[in-house]
Amino acid sequence: MGKVVINHGYGMAGGEHWYGSVAGELSAGGHEVRVPDFPEPFAPEADVWLKALEAEAGGAPAGETVLVGHSLGGVNVLRLLQRHDTEAEGPFAGVVFVASMSGEVGYDALAAFFEPEFDWVRIRAAAREFRVLHAADDPVTGARTAEHVMRFVTELGATATVTASGGHFPSTGESRLELPEAVRLIREVL
Repeated sequence: MGKVVINHGYGMAGGEHWYGSVAGELSAGGHEVRVPDFPEPFAPEADVWLKALEAEAGGAPAGETVLVGHSLGGVNVLRLLQRHDTEAEGPFAGVVFVASMSGEVGYDALAAFFEPEFDWVRIRAAAREFRVLHAADDPVTGARTAEHVMRFVTELGATATVTASGGHFPSTGESRLELPEAVRLIREVL
């Protein structure tokens, strides 16, 4: 059985939204699932979040581990992949990006997560499979949603699932407790 590590988004915690239901469903299938609380979710520091993700992703072979990044958590996953020693540890089994960004979205407080530019070639080599789940009406990526999704597709060879609605999973004011699309995509790469 595999290991799954879910990196929550900005201003969120591991026990919120759809994280628990996804973890429960995968755990029931025999997988080890970790949904940690990352430090200072309303004032995240890129290097601190990256170290926390490295600690959570360790302990199991990369080839048996799936990384899931929601929103800013997906950007943190990109940074982990960029630093990953693929030659020594092999590639991760897969990565699932949920409502994630492939570049800057205009939040000055989060600029450090996007600097320097991503090394897409190195990132692509660090995992065997990539999946993207995004909603066309995502308010964070807004009018550039298609651009963000296509960058994952072209740079990483990702398979993308774009729903007509869903906002940023969850939408503002919504406490969506399930996300079956994410479970399906994680199972595809396990």
